Amino acid sequence: MADSARISQRIASISESATLKVDARAKALQAAGRPVISYAAGEPDFATPEHIVEAAVAAAKDPRNHRYTPAAGLPELREAIVAKTARDSGLEVPASRVIVTNGGKQAVYQSFATVLDRGDEAILPAPYWTTYPEVVRLAGGVPVEVFAGSDQDYLVTVEQLEAARTPRTKVLLFVSPSNPTGSVYSPEQTKAIGEWALENGIWVITDEIYQNLIYPSAGSGQAPRPAMSIVEAVPALADQTILVNGVAKTYAMTGWRLGWMIGPDDAIKAAANLQSHLSSNVSNISQRAGIAALTGPQDSVEQMRQAFDRRRKTIVAELNKIPGVTTPTPEGAFYVYPDVTGLLNREWGGVTPTTSLELADLILEQAEVAAVPGEAFGPSGYLRLSYALGDEPLLEGVQRLQRLFGSV
Repeated sequence: MADSARISQRIASISESATLKVDARAKALQAAGRPVISYAAGEPDFATPEHIVEAAVAAAKDPRNHRYTPAAGLPELREAIVAKTARDSGLEVPASRVIVTNGGKQAVYQSFATVLDRGDEAILPAPYWTTYPEVVRLAGGVPVEVFAGSDQDYLVTVEQLEAARTPRTKVLLFVSPSNPTGSVYSPEQTKAIGEWALENGIWVITDEIYQNLIYPSAGSGQAPRPAMSIVEAVPALADQTILVNGVAKTYAMTGWRLGWMIGPDDAIKAAANLQSHLSSNVSNISQRAGIAALTGPQDSVEQMRQAFDRRRKTIVAELNKIPGVTTPTPEGAFYVYPDVTGLLNREWGGVTPTTSLELADLILEQAEVAAVPGEAFGPSGYLRLSYALGDEPLLEGVQRLQRLFGSV
């Protein structure tokens, strides 16, 4: 058999997840004894709250959870998701329009697979999470990048979206707060983009996985409400919008693999058919844990959010002490996305990086700090650093960068 025929062209064309690749390399170096500090992983460093773990332990002992359950999810969990969506996204839907998935990533995949046909275009505001363009291609679609730089706080405008629209445009991806930038669209910006999509008959896939990780403006001591959902800003858009969400980030449950998608009846019916063949039901233990997360006490969620806020302030202030680095202050998620073009084409320790990919390699080798280069999320010239790690390693890692680039 010829090598070209052994693996399908569709699968062979997929790029490895850059964030997971960098994180794996950092962990391998740590295992080899090197004191690498990694800002690569997009997951909280906290343990899952105890009452959620206890619910899972109890579920594991219940024989009801040892069997297949409905592919679209446990009825009790779907009802809990309905309540959470009404509360945080301003959208009231019946439980029949909810599908529970194996993490938010499966929900993203199924959403694009459900609405895209071959040759359809999907507009992806950049910087974007590394998985989005790959799932568009897997669905036969064509990703169309629309880039907003640090001068725009990484937020695209309606004018940019309109310039990218063609007769083949079928989907707009909308993510607020953003991975990788942490940027959050204002209610006014969200409404303008939603009205543009509605007017042009474009599907919106909105990833709301970070909606509860929002931080107060400078001088405000109060916890802000969740980021405004595009369906709350433009209620009429609900019939052409799929919402993606999950428990991973808000509840420190990345390893539990529990997400969901919500959409119009026809889209959800089609996606449920897909899931019935793809994976069937999500682990019942994780689903029972998810019920406890969504319906139980939220004190630990607020404690984690406050810790992220503290770390956010620290990392932005320290990174901006490095000449040649510009770091907009993120308003959500747990990432910073510094513009590092001022460090390129200069010699550092005998090496002259010309791209952020080369700069990330230099930083890992000479400062033993792992960060994900901008090429994973769009144009070169940027780094993504997660501040979802302990206060001490977070500060130590940035200080290593300060020493490497001569700011201390």
